[in-house]
Amino acid sequence: MQIPACETLVLSVDAHVAHVELNRPDKANAMSAAMWEELERCFRWCSDEPDVRVVVLSARGKHFCSGIDLQIFATLDDPAQEPARRAEGRRDTILRLQGNLTAIERCRKPVLAAIHNTCIGGGVDMVCCADIRYASADAWFSIKEIDIGMVADVGTLQRLPRLIGDGLVRELAYTGRRMDAAEALQGGLLTRVFPDREALLAGVMEIARAIAARSPLAVRGTKELILYGRDHSVEDGLRYIANWNAGMLSIEDLSRSLAAGGKPEGIDYPG
Repeated sequence: MQIPACETLVLSVDAHVAHVELNRPDKANAMSAAMWEELERCFRWCSDEPDVRVVVLSARGKHFCSGIDLQIFATLDDPAQEPARRAEGRRDTILRLQGNLTAIERCRKPVLAAIHNTCIGGGVDMVCCADIRYASADAWFSIKEIDIGMVADVGTLQRLPRLIGDGLVRELAYTGRRMDAAEALQGGLLTRVFPDREALLAGVMEIARAIAARSPLAVRGTKELILYGRDHSVEDGLRYIANWNAGMLSIEDLSRSLAAGGKPEGIDYPG
């Protein structure tokens, strides 16, 4: 297993759980151009690596993520180009950044985000791509783009309304105000809040190991069907799961689970 080297992330794998850590603590884990690209590369690798069954996304340092590194805007436009071509180049950049984060959502393995302290702007875009979000009690969230005079453009306005109420999304997006962990839990963005960062990482790793103990094929199929169901009708989803299980149901995994009485710990599932 060849783990990709990264400048802005730390990636490790233990017992089928990949741990991706944002690693620009001196910059409050602001998302530099390198980090955007490395996130996509890292999650594509996790998706394809057979030994990885679950991914935990967290961050080193005091802050989870302070959003996009504003230095990116300095190179966004080429003033030598005429307006239409500048606009096309800006659009291409936005689409590329969207794709960088969509790789998190498209990772075939479940992605569990462990969020502490600051999560603003691009950090919110990032965690909206995760399957499940957990946080420490000091975490807070802000759709900060409105405060710098722009519309959030890499996923928050498309994904967050599917996670929390429409009215709450509008209030956060229009005002840029903070939403603390308690409100995020009540609103449905978070699944669980832990007292501090240490308890957060320990708790999320325990959940990740529990998922990794299940049939990898069944977990991957479950993720795909949930995402498909989000974007399609109930009837379409029912037809898709019928086709999926007709061709992808593993009798071997099913037999192993039944022989163990439905308790997967200790079962050696193939990747």
